[in-house]
Amino acid sequence: MLMDDASTDGSVPNLTRGSMQQFPHHYSVVAKADTQGDVALEGERLPPIASAPPTEFGGPGDRWSPETLFVAAVADCFVLTFRGITGVSRFSWVSLECSVTGTVDRVDRVTQFTALEVRARLRLPPGANEDQARRLLTKAEETCLVTNSLKVRPHLESVVEIEAP
Repeated sequence: MLMDDASTDGSVPNLTRGSMQQFPHHYSVVAKADTQGDVALEGERLPPIASAPPTEFGGPGDRWSPETLFVAAVADCFVLTFRGITGVSRFSWVSLECSVTGTVDRVDRVTQFTALEVRARLRLPPGANEDQARRLLTKAEETCLVTNSLKVRPHLESVVEIEAP
């Protein structure tokens, strides 16, 4: 995320939560597993997550997998980055839904994500500036920490809706 001072509804900054800390930041996760079954993912002050391979890799398909967590990280980072940017810009919005589809394929005998389709649906209050909303969506795509750390570049499709008065 770019910054951590936006409110939960996207309308104005929330200064009670604090400012972003200075770099570098460090994030640690521990994965624990036996020879079979789920992988337990644990992080400090976080609830554990059970992970397993997706059906495409012979897993049960009913748990978070490295692939779905990866795609979720892209969606989550996009939304949180947009929230931070709009908070600083004092741009009011109603809601944002971001869906991401990741494509895994083999390139030169290496299995990897080859595409990320990011679809954003932004709802704005009556009278909002649609052009500014599109610029802020693009800025969120360009400054998202997760996608800036990837080999594959995401493709953003966005829909902006202004609510009727």
